[in-house]
Amino acid sequence: MSKLVIVGTVAFDAIETPFGKTDKILGGAATFIGLAASQFHVDAAAVSIVGGDFPQEYLDLLSERGIDISGVEVIKEGKTFFWSGKYHNDMNTRDTLATELNVLADFNPKVPEDYKDAEVVMLGNLHPNVQMSVLEQMDTKPKLVILDTMNFWMDCALEELHNVIKKVDVITINDEEARQLTGEYSLVVAARKIHDMGPQYVVIKKGEHGALLFHDDNVFYAPALPLEEVFDPTGAGDTFAGGFAGYLAKSGDLSFENMKNAVIYGSTLASFCVEKFGTERMVNLKPNEVHKRLQQFKQLTQFEIELA
Repeated sequence: MSKLVIVGTVAFDAIETPFGKTDKILGGAATFIGLAASQFHVDAAAVSIVGGDFPQEYLDLLSERGIDISGVEVIKEGKTFFWSGKYHNDMNTRDTLATELNVLADFNPKVPEDYKDAEVVMLGNLHPNVQMSVLEQMDTKPKLVILDTMNFWMDCALEELHNVIKKVDVITINDEEARQLTGEYSLVVAARKIHDMGPQYVVIKKGEHGALLFHDDNVFYAPALPLEEVFDPTGAGDTFAGGFAGYLAKSGDLSFENMKNAVIYGSTLASFCVEKFGTERMVNLKPNEVHKRLQQFKQLTQFEIELA
């Protein structure tokens, strides 16, 4: 089993969807990634920053799931990163109501000494300079570096983003971001252009329409599981990335064939995340539920095509 370093926000979210709204609740990319990866019982550490207003019980929650939090810096006199958003009726689009960087504005990540030899690094959505800083702290070159990013960094830190993209093995972005990054509408052409930027593997997430995995001339498509209820899409992309990274860290097999499995596991865990607000579903998720849903995925996607 490989060590896994998870870099990203540990934060407060306030969410409104057509199904209700929340006050400040636990959120953040590293939180969702960590909770998903913990399903595989990997040796994982979170690298993040919070303020003195962040409840100890939330940090304990991550610890209880086997996530080392020695890399989560607590600034006693500071306030934790806060994001608030409102989803439209289609649940695919949203308006950001508030973004308060707070302690994240001066975040200087510190990878714990015991994890500077980690084989897998999951760079959650943060400023590209922060992501690069983590890579520079690693004592040995990781076997696998996975990068998640968003259009915000393409707008305001494109050069820095390109520098990080050169250093990673896998990039996970959504279809809109892939098109913005490359200027190409066709996702096949966009994936090829991103591949030329550095990553060997390109994962393009399409929300309720599944995910695509590209490697050289190989393409794999995983559908999203049709769900009766979607309450809150927040964190689904991070949960996908956490499942993807956690599965690969546990299996240690970084082949294209095994990455197909990782995409399915990521999609499966993301399908749970959207069923409740925030982290609620992921916190209470049981292994037997995951296994049952994997069986559903198998039934959904596998059949013998009769050739005429």
